Amino acid sequence: MASDLRERRRVKARRTIQERALDLFDERGFDAVTIEEIAAAAAVSPSSVYRYFGTKEGLLVADEFDSMSQEALEEILDLDDPVGSLLRIVRAYEMTPDETPEPAAGRSPERSPWRRVRYFFQEPSVRMAACAALDRASQRIAPMMAGHGGMTETQARVTSNALAFGYFAALEQWYLDGGVRPIADYVEEGMAPLRRIWPPVEGR
Repeated sequence: MASDLRERRRVKARRTIQERALDLFDERGFDAVTIEEIAAAAAVSPSSVYRYFGTKEGLLVADEFDSMSQEALEEILDLDDPVGSLLRIVRAYEMTPDETPEPAAGRSPERSPWRRVRYFFQEPSVRMAACAALDRASQRIAPMMAGHGGMTETQARVTSNALAFGYFAALEQWYLDGGVRPIADYVEEGMAPLRRIWPPVEGR
């Protein structure tokens, strides 16, 4: 129970810091804002910001996947249908309150994926940090795939990168199109060639 409470507090603190950082980035520009100013806006110490996110870029690219345990990762990733797993994660993210793509249903952009994701493609240092995070994700997924369904280590490495960076490519197209359709639509369309490796699993 105590550990659950600590985790909820940690998640809430991370989200508060990210929101206050986005407020400042939107108001003054990414380069003009310091970690110290973000900490002051979030009413935490600069060391807390560094502890949770590491860098200013990390404030934008960090998500719950980074801190997810290997056991939790194994629970959400269906090795027989990893594309389906990714789509379920993206759809769940987009269905979360205040996480609807910017133009849809007249929602305000202040709390949409657009608000954060656009920095991935507008700021070179943030793009580099996002790619580094995707590489870490791929490095975690590849060993899980190796041996499954007869996949070699090389094949596991290539396909895990195809999943991670294929998602990023779909996200970039969503951004270039102005976020007019759900991210999941772009992921599903972009991942269609990978269905030759992993056809959909019925009933999921």
